[in-house]
Amino acid sequence: MDDPGLDVQSLRVVKAVADEGSITAAAEALGYSQPAVSQQLKRLEQRLGVAVIERVGRTVRLTDAGRILARHAPAVTTALDAAVGELAELRGVRSGRVRLVAFPSASPSVVPRLLADLSHRHPGLVVTFVEAEPPEAVAAVREDRADIALTFSYPGDRDDPHRLSARGLAVRTVGTDDLLAVLPAGHPAAIAGRVALGDLSGEDWIAGCPRCRGHLLEVCDRAGFEPRIAFETDNFVAVEGLVAQGIGVATLPRLAVDSFPQLPGVVTLPLPAEERRTLHVVTAHGADRVPSVQAVLTAIGRALDDRPDARHPDA
Repeated sequence: MDDPGLDVQSLRVVKAVADEGSITAAAEALGYSQPAVSQQLKRLEQRLGVAVIERVGRTVRLTDAGRILARHAPAVTTALDAAVGELAELRGVRSGRVRLVAFPSASPSVVPRLLADLSHRHPGLVVTFVEAEPPEAVAAVREDRADIALTFSYPGDRDDPHRLSARGLAVRTVGTDDLLAVLPAGHPAAIAGRVALGDLSGEDWIAGCPRCRGHLLEVCDRAGFEPRIAFETDNFVAVEGLVAQGIGVATLPRLAVDSFPQLPGVVTLPLPAEERRTLHVVTAHGADRVPSVQAVLTAIGRALDDRPDARHPDA
């Protein structure tokens, strides 16, 4: 078999062009000059004997050969990073850079504890963080824009991003998060201290993000009614503010409720255990062999365990 003359750095360059859409943007993302990236691509094409990019007007796009290389680049670079990481571990080196993506209600709760823990235990480790809903977070790992995605799924979720879109990636369950009914303090269920969703069928509802709204429709459907959604907001504090004024009722995950002091006039009650959402971490296969990635995965576990209400997958 002929040696195609591939090297990891060339794969990184092709992948950067695919991600960024231009040689200039790819050079900036990689920290190189534009001429250096252009020369790297030219040398790669000479070794391969086929074009990797083609010019369309003032822009460039990948050829079929370029798209093949870009598709395989994440697996190759992850494997190399794992090997380098294991060698670094043998030398006792504790460093590296990990790109983390997590869902919004983890941002004010899990992520700060995680970053503080890592800063204390692994001061040489650099962690970057971007907030994204699970579908976008899973896509970021698949497209090599993130190393770890902290995500969630709801029971019976028809749009669960951990099925088809996560195929070929490693998905691990790391905990659960209670779903809470959020009620005005004077509501009969709040006074009684217990609630069944069916008792709220006649209420106005406040819905959240599209995925949370979809889950609200599903959980209410299981309770035998269709919620009358009067208001929509992704802002957790705004949800509680509306509930406190008696404008409607809502459901929120415990991580969201615990991320800020509960507003006066609001009562939260846990819904049945079967409505808990499941928490996951998503990585490329083999990424956990990279010491820096494994350190972050372990710290995520500690951050979730530090919650007073922490529940494990088998709880």
